Order: sequence, then C-alpha cells, then structure tokens
Amino acid sequence: MTIIIRGRIRRGDLDLQLDLKLRPGLTSIVGPNGSGKTTILRLLAGLEALDEGTLTVNGRVIDSPSAGVFVPAEERELAMVFQDHRLLPHLSAVDNVAYPWRRLGHDRSTARDHAAAALHSVGADALAALRPRSLSGGQSQRVAIARAIVANPTALLLDEPLASVDPDGRPLLRELFSSCPATYTIWVTHDSHDASLADCLVTVSAGEIHQTEQT
Repeated sequence: MTIIIRGRIRRGDLDLQLDLKLRPGLTSIVGPNGSGKTTILRLLAGLEALDEGTLTVNGRVIDSPSAGVFVPAEERELAMVFQDHRLLPHLSAVDNVAYPWRRLGHDRSTARDHAAAALHSVGADALAALRPRSLSGGQSQRVAIARAIVANPTALLLDEPLASVDPDGRPLLRELFSSCPATYTIWVTHDSHDASLADCLVTVSAGEIHQTEQT
C-alpha cells in the first residue's frame, strides 16, 4: 500500500518537481512558506491537478494528464483540514461534523452519533450546539479536525492543524494524529516537535523534495 506522486506542477512562481512514495503511517511535510507544501496536499485532495506525471493511491491512478484521468475530490476517500477551517456557517458544530455522513445518505440521528464521538475525540463535546460564529479560532480548528476524521478517510490531510489551537489542547490532538486509524496521515507543519512524531519526513524547498524515513 503506497501513495506515489511522480510528476510536476507549476503554479505562478512555483515549479515543483515531485517524486514521492508515501507508505502507511504519519508523514510530516516541512519547508519554508511558498515552497509547495500545501500544494502537495491539494494535489492529493483533488483540488489541484498535475501538469505532468501520475498520482496513484494503493495502485489506483487518480491523476494522470497523459492518460486523461482525474478523479474528483469527492470520490477520493480523502479528507483535508484547511488552515481557514471552512465550517458551514448555518450549521451547528455537531451538524458540521455530521455533514460527511449525511452526504453518504445516512439519517440525521446516525450522523449525529458519529459526529458526537468525533467531537469527543478532539475534546470538543461542549461545542456541539454552537455555530461557527460563536467559536474561537482554536475551537473552530477542533471542529474542522473532527469533521475530517468522522468518516474514516483513507488519507487524512492536515494543513497546519494546530496553528490556532491553544498549547494546552495540542497534546490530545498530537496523540490523535499519531494513532489515527486513517491509512495515511499527511501533516504540513512548521513545528519541529510535531515533525519529529512522523514515520516519514518530507522536506520541500526551492522546487525540490527530500524524503527521509524516521525511526
């Protein structure tokens, strides 16, 4: 089981050469701002497309310009936590988290049960009835993480997921990411401590990628 990205993507001043082979477990991606870290997550999520090359997940081609293949985001079984949270403003926290289950056709009660469990796992039980406008940045981030994990995605994509979380709340979430049931957890971070938790470290700089397996 692997995620393999071999190819190239150009966006403005970014010209990123990709040669990555990610195995199950926790991968951290580090590098300076503008180096392409978030672009890698967006490629995996189906929010960007390769200009050339191939992206495969567990042997399935999901992006290949030369073959005319591009699997849309909603069919990739991947979930992404964005830096700006992207919660639905008209829904409560529990209904935001339940949304992926509702999209799969489950009834409201079942979806809310799964959502409540996910909120508990991120320490956000007390936020269930609140709408996004009533949440702090750190609270919104917890809800966004709960929404990402609730449907047990194959890959959990995390873009600076602890940036707005208060220091006291970070250990619980670090433990969650380290033990996440997703086959792949791919974590963009600027924090050296967070990066040290990974099984694999990917360093992105000046359009180049270096990959190191950690012990």
